[in-house]
Amino acid sequence: MSQNGFDQKKKSILSGINSEGPDLSPKGDIDSLCIPIIELINSHKDMVTTSSCSGRVSVFVEGRKAGSKPGGKGEGGRWLFVSHDKELVRGWRAAHDLDWDAARAGDGDSNGRFMLYKFEPFILHVKCRDFAAAARLLRVAMACGFRESGIGSNNLVGIRISIKLDVPIGRLDESTDRLRMFVSPEYVDLLDELAVGKFMENERKMQELYEAIDEEIIRGLPVPVTSKDDDKARRRERKRREGLERQRQLQEAAREDIL
Repeated sequence: MSQNGFDQKKKSILSGINSEGPDLSPKGDIDSLCIPIIELINSHKDMVTTSSCSGRVSVFVEGRKAGSKPGGKGEGGRWLFVSHDKELVRGWRAAHDLDWDAARAGDGDSNGRFMLYKFEPFILHVKCRDFAAAARLLRVAMACGFRESGIGSNNLVGIRISIKLDVPIGRLDESTDRLRMFVSPEYVDLLDELAVGKFMENERKMQELYEAIDEEIIRGLPVPVTSKDDDKARRRERKRREGLERQRQLQEAAREDIL
């Protein structure tokens, strides 16, 4: 895309972001956690965000499909719960009539459609003016641990990280339309706790990415490039410091025992 073409595209996207109407996403607006990094990126003349999700937890009943393997939506699937807010994770069960008898009886019903508990992390798509800008953004993202990132067609950078949950927890019994759980309530409690932890890790990585983009792209400081030898040396030094700290703690504990 030419320079003028990119500028026109960016102007159109920013106009949509700044409008008061709903956007094209299922949620209808930008996730509040994404707003700071979106505004930061869009302040740069060579980049514009095209889509985003701050991360979400969901419970989904698969649609009908040919195979029996869990995964994929199929036709006629439905969402039982979706939230981008970690504070709402633990309340989803109250809204649904769940049959726990199958879990207590150890009955892994082989019929019906899988019910999946998912956590999906932050994802951001950024259109860049040229490949050089896209490559620089990709290097920054990769250095922050967003190892699933890549550059697509038309210099579109997809920024992704692997902080996921994807666990089958039950089935929809199509003969009764009941949601039959094959895990216990305690196991779902554990998944809820894990999801909250994933949200917190996800937010930490988003902040790390924000700070790196601000420092290395917006303010123009060089992206650190490290060799494998440098990485090994840092790991050795970190382990040495950790070993000394453990030794110090053991010595203090021994002195306390003597006293």
